[in-house]
Amino acid sequence: MNITIIIPVYNEERSIEDVIKKIKELYPDYEILVVNDGSTDNTADIIKKMGVRLVNHPYNIGNGAAVKTGIRNARGERIVLMDGDGQHNPEDIGRLMKYIPEYDMVIGARKRGSINNLHRDIANKIYNRFASYIARFRIEDLTSGFRIVKRKEILRILYLLPNGFSYPTTSTLAFLKTGKTIKYVPVKVESRRGKSKIRLCSDGPRFLLTIMKIATLFSPFRVFIPVSILSFLLGLGHYSYTFLTQHRFTNMSALLFTTSVIIFMLGLISEQISQLKYSRIHEE
Repeated sequence: MNITIIIPVYNEERSIEDVIKKIKELYPDYEILVVNDGSTDNTADIIKKMGVRLVNHPYNIGNGAAVKTGIRNARGERIVLMDGDGQHNPEDIGRLMKYIPEYDMVIGARKRGSINNLHRDIANKIYNRFASYIARFRIEDLTSGFRIVKRKEILRILYLLPNGFSYPTTSTLAFLKTGKTIKYVPVKVESRRGKSKIRLCSDGPRFLLTIMKIATLFSPFRVFIPVSILSFLLGLGHYSYTFLTQHRFTNMSALLFTTSVIIFMLGLISEQISQLKYSRIHEE
């Protein structure tokens, strides 16, 4: 079974050499493909000396873009995605690989004891809870970039993946909503070497927006129905209050009832569009 390890990097001169060395020692038969996303330090020069495949972006496009470039250029039937900052332990690749080909995607879920920031842990819990509701599946680590996936399956949804850091979010939800199987395996994540590229204030809302986009793409009713019901209940509550106090039906109640119907119809239309998306993915 051919396996390609894809490592997207951007200014990882402090860690990439050690990561590649350890991978080559543990898995000498695996293809190692490093995608340099326009690094401005010595990352590219270090990689060239390591004797692995290197694909360079002329400038920084984004972590997701580097992953997509790697997937397009990979030769293996199975793809391992991991970071080049030293957080992911190459030894865990073997643990994840045990569940292939039984599952279409196997994800390394950060377990307790992993080194992480408190605010990021809290944000991840919020993302996991919301995404679990959307997918109707218990998602243990929505933003983990450490995963193994079948190349033919990831290629079908490649056009959905964004260029930024939220590609794990998109790929996970897309796999779940298209009926693909996912397995979470607990892994310990170490402290990264160098400065993190993710910013909670700017990237956090993007992750939530990505979840909303994927939700409305694959499960629109999971978003539209609660909002429609809330609008209807607000209208009913407002009408009850004004009827008891003023004995009349107000414009605000009419607006809330109308909004509820409109949102429901938009959800219905989105559901039909979603079915077309399903058909497109399965045909490709």
